[in-house]
Amino acid sequence: MKKSSILGIIVIAIAIAVIISTYSNTSTYGSFKDAGATTEELHVVGHLVKNKELYYDPTKDANYFSFYMLDNKGEECKVVFTGTKPQDFERSEQIVLTGQMRGREFHASKILMKCPSKYTEDKLEVTEVSAKQANL
Repeated sequence: MKKSSILGIIVIAIAIAVIISTYSNTSTYGSFKDAGATTEELHVVGHLVKNKELYYDPTKDANYFSFYMLDNKGEECKVVFTGTKPQDFERSEQIVLTGQMRGREFHASKILMKCPSKYTEDKLEVTEVSAKQANL
């Protein structure tokens, strides 16, 4: 075989590997019920349950934050985030969590909050926090 043919085959194989790895790393949106049925990470969209306890005590463990969230399908679940509590968390209008179920708790690796903007009431301000960033 010619060198150019071998090089072309290698380039095609690398492109296929990149496409497959990118596809396998993407997660989908679902509910807490969907998260309980899979072992993969899932995005869950919902709202903070404001009448239930938010637990964050930085003197005991600065990397443990828990709260209750109601997903868009109406199911309530306790959420555990291994990172610091995001600033203005209680003001969030909508929360998008990335993580997976462990038992009866949803363990989030990322939190994306949509908060009311300080400047305009019509626009939303988006803040994303991941466990890696919180542990800096």
